[in-house]
Amino acid sequence: MFVDSNGTLDLGSFDLLSPFHPHSIVYENLAYPTFYINGGNPSNILYGSCRKLHGEGADVFSEADHVIASSFIHTDRPSSLFLMGDQIYADDVADPIFKIITRFGKELASQEEDLCAVEPGLKEEPFRQGLQQINGRQYITEHFCKFTSRKAANHLLSFSDYAAMYILSWSPSLWELAHKEGMFETFQEALDKNELYFAFKDCQTKEHKAESLKLEERYQKQMKELAKLEDALYSVRRILANTPTYMMFDDHDITDDWNLTQDWKTNVWNAPLGRHVISNGLASYWLFQGWGNEPDTFTHFGPTMQTYFDSFHPGSLPHSNWVHALWNYDFWQFTAPTVPKALFLDTRTQRGYVNKPKPVKVVKRIDEERYSPNLIDQEGWNRLSTKLTASGWNEGEPLILVSPAPLYGIGLIENFLHDYMLPLRTFGLPVQSDFDLEAWKYNGIGFSDFLHRVSAWNPSDCIILSGDVHSASSVISDITFRDGRTLTIHQFTSSPIKNMSYTGFWGAIMKFIINLNARKRINRTIYRYCNHKFDLFREEQESIVPPDYVWKESIRYQNISESSIIETNNNIGLLRDRGTGPLSRIIVKGQWD
Repeated sequence: MFVDSNGTLDLGSFDLLSPFHPHSIVYENLAYPTFYINGGNPSNILYGSCRKLHGEGADVFSEADHVIASSFIHTDRPSSLFLMGDQIYADDVADPIFKIITRFGKELASQEEDLCAVEPGLKEEPFRQGLQQINGRQYITEHFCKFTSRKAANHLLSFSDYAAMYILSWSPSLWELAHKEGMFETFQEALDKNELYFAFKDCQTKEHKAESLKLEERYQKQMKELAKLEDALYSVRRILANTPTYMMFDDHDITDDWNLTQDWKTNVWNAPLGRHVISNGLASYWLFQGWGNEPDTFTHFGPTMQTYFDSFHPGSLPHSNWVHALWNYDFWQFTAPTVPKALFLDTRTQRGYVNKPKPVKVVKRIDEERYSPNLIDQEGWNRLSTKLTASGWNEGEPLILVSPAPLYGIGLIENFLHDYMLPLRTFGLPVQSDFDLEAWKYNGIGFSDFLHRVSAWNPSDCIILSGDVHSASSVISDITFRDGRTLTIHQFTSSPIKNMSYTGFWGAIMKFIINLNARKRINRTIYRYCNHKFDLFREEQESIVPPDYVWKESIRYQNISESSIIETNNNIGLLRDRGTGPLSRIIVKGQWD
């Protein structure tokens, strides 16, 4: 409720509590938004990841809204929503909303942020103008920030950019205002107002014309996908008003390939603009996502954030303190008081990088390369153990682990990338960033650490919820350690909420290959083991596994539909545990009743 000299305003003043309003935030005839606190079984948790505003396909948040609407007065309604990364795409922003973001961002910020004070090179043309133009930031992010995103033409840079993007992602209010003020422009209108950046400036050349046609095609396609999104935003707002929600970041919340390698992290830190933009991304995550997860964790953040936000003065002492506080913070992970207890893993800022060389052979070439990163280093695991103990969780109780990157991915894709694409690094090709080679399995030490840590915690049931890979799957793994200890893991992956990847001609081919491979895995057990060098091997039969293994496992993919173990359409998961073991239903558009 807001009270000023003009009177009192509350949610009812905007018809948001009226059961007759088509965009009410309450369910049916309830007076206010409600939520259900689950004190025991059954558990009902919605979970998903990867929601790009102009991503292809329908926004499956609408289906999640239907799930709650069908059970809002019952104890089997979803009691929590877990968002497991890429809640926004800071590096991949649609052309038609770029000017809307910069316009509303300036109105949201108390003072305008001077990026030229961070990077003086931006004062020169064409950068000064390109900063404010649609399609004008790709070169800036690559050369001034040292980012590696290939879709950074409209990358969010200022704190106000990030703030506006969050509000646009989770509420229809700014969209309504943008329409009311005629802020959505056609491609031709943007062109006539000189709001588009062109690499080829001379409009008479064939290169400029070809570039213009390509931009117009992209612009029109994005407009169509954004139109699909707008209706779903009312469902998004209602879900968030009625469901306790917990969120963990992944790379796109900040920038693509965030902390992918030690070189990436070092290069960006040494680039003043890159260091500053990462800080803006982290500060906006803290404000719009992280703060609500575990508020008491951030009591010391407030003064540091506020002191810098009061001035937005880069180069000042408050700015330096702000940057270092965000880059050095090591407790983004948290526990959620759900049933079972959920421990959210930070797989981005707690990475360990192995510097020793790894021998590789590509055709006749023999060389050495770096190992893939360990997604959580030893100190990170120690902090997680401390966090879990402090939460009141006890050994022998069930436990949910939320990892943005799946522990078990799609073997067909991961094996191809690891065996055939990763070695191309020895020829100087940027395959690490081009193909996002950062699954848990790419670092055998990190994968083994994961299993040993969870085994030491000794949960009665270990459930992993994950996203990232733009497909949904369900896996059960039975692990046996050399000393006789055993561990069973249930992993449920749901991705994307709105960002289908397997589209078009090549997407159709990839989907066909994935489905063909998936059919071979139905009702089939995969055997794998780890040796003392932490290399992972797969065998057709368990009897072939050598006796000196560090650990071995049998993996079974579960059907998530009548005939498939993989879902590549937009989806969201619903975890249920009625005391007889965890189950997950994958929800796609039109499949909820």
